[in-house]
Amino acid sequence: MQHSTIIVRAEWDDEAKVWVASSDDVPGLALESESLEALQNRVLGALEDLIEFNGLQFETPEIPVHFIAEQIARVPNPAY
Repeated sequence: MQHSTIIVRAEWDDEAKVWVASSDDVPGLALESESLEALQNRVLGALEDLIEFNGLQFETPEIPVHFIAEQIARVPNPAY
């Protein structure tokens, strides 16, 4: 199956205080880092090996990687 892009989800783990990356497009991608920037660098470094290892095929010489970051923040409720 050919792909045209990779979507990487980064979620903040408040308990561990790290960003965690995963992707449905690249099996085996599971990395964490203390900063989003460091996580992105680690992910980009790992993708080439994981793409080859998984035998993934892409339509372009350079593969677009979309990072989607999610972090839940809370504000105090003034009614309490």
